[in-house]
Amino acid sequence: MVPQSYLEDASGFQGTADELFVPSTEDELLPILRQAGQSGTPVTIAGAGTGVAGARCAQGGWVISLEKFRHIAIHEGYAVVGAGALLKDVQSAAAAKGQMYAPDPTENSSAIGGNIACNASGSRSFRYGDTRRHIRALRVALMDGTILDLRRGQPAPFEIPAIPMPATSKHSAGYWMRPGMDYLDLFIGSEGTLGVVTEAELQLLPATPHLLTGVIFFPTEESALDAVACWREVDRLRMLEYLDAGSLRLLRPKYDDIPAQAQAGPKYDDIPAQAQAALLIEQELDSEDSPEFDAWDARLSDCPALYEASWFAATAADRERFRRFRHALPEAVNDTVRRGGFLKLGSDYAVPFARNREMMSFYRASLDRSFPGRYVIFGHIGDAHVHVNILPRSAEDFERGKSAMTEFARHAVALGGTVGAEHGLGKRKAHLLELQYTPQQLEAMKSVKRRLDPQWLLGRGTLFKYE
Repeated sequence: MVPQSYLEDASGFQGTADELFVPSTEDELLPILRQAGQSGTPVTIAGAGTGVAGARCAQGGWVISLEKFRHIAIHEGYAVVGAGALLKDVQSAAAAKGQMYAPDPTENSSAIGGNIACNASGSRSFRYGDTRRHIRALRVALMDGTILDLRRGQPAPFEIPAIPMPATSKHSAGYWMRPGMDYLDLFIGSEGTLGVVTEAELQLLPATPHLLTGVIFFPTEESALDAVACWREVDRLRMLEYLDAGSLRLLRPKYDDIPAQAQAGPKYDDIPAQAQAALLIEQELDSEDSPEFDAWDARLSDCPALYEASWFAATAADRERFRRFRHALPEAVNDTVRRGGFLKLGSDYAVPFARNREMMSFYRASLDRSFPGRYVIFGHIGDAHVHVNILPRSAEDFERGKSAMTEFARHAVALGGTVGAEHGLGKRKAHLLELQYTPQQLEAMKSVKRRLDPQWLLGRGTLFKYE
């Protein structure tokens, strides 16, 4: 029997499988793929289980986990890592050598292979972009048991048709397809449906020695959105994250004792009662006495923010506390939904930044009307990419929530946006692909799938229905 831990993701979505394989090397993996191909058995690659779209949840067939592919070799300017290496381990190994792996998804216990599969991004994508921009090379196993060694700049061996991309800074819905593209880009974001990534060469950057980090509270949502519009052009700002009033309300019970937890550095107030929104910022600085400190005094006065009640990091330990503060929100959402017995109802839509306020107004009007006090909005506001999470209290709430999520997706596409910015669509959200693309564009994607996986065995049910 396959353990449930390999058949469930962080959204609560579950699958079934007949057998589990946990190979240690490519030499052990390739015969499994060949055997599956010969017997016509579907294969699903199970990552670390931190995803929320159900791609790792098999719907029958075999599950393969690459959790033993955890090797990490740090070099000057790059790292070579196995697909099962955890993001936090790669980050720590790079930091020990004075370097940084820029992509920073919220869940750092995710596996690098899973990050590549859904083209993950995170808070630092505001400055550094998504996973795709930091991949130099891949080793990919195909269903016929062959290995592809792919490097940046290597073209595909067949013609790839053009698929239009949304006018957003982030996109992870369907295949990345354009004439003349690098072959490895086809596999990044393909959610384990074209090949199995076994190893990656990741670009590393010099670590930034000086950072200014803050959690800045605002008396209204509008004042926070005004600040976003003003601060997006701040030089070397690498994080611009948003939490709404509902998010702060969900976090207050857990973080009311923050001052007591502080081990060093300045004293922090509780989450202020008058705060209706917050922005998390992080900026790279040249020195500890950078003039940017004075510049932020002026910015916070102009917004206006709840300056005296906001938090600013003085040490690396403080910055880690801020990271945990941000990370605690999706954990609290997942816990709240699961205790109610429901699957997670969360969006991953992004729009062009010029339409950011329009999309936020649409969210707010619909949610206040249908789910007052039962939702949160948070996330990557600098990229016009926030996550709406509905907190259902009944089966009726849940069904209406599903309809609302589809309505939000349609509106995002109408504004030139994407139905998937960083999590992929997996199985749970595969139906949204039809809102993003025409039937002809979907058929172009399927033609690539048939070429690389003729029996449709890899990731069956992810992105497309089995044909």
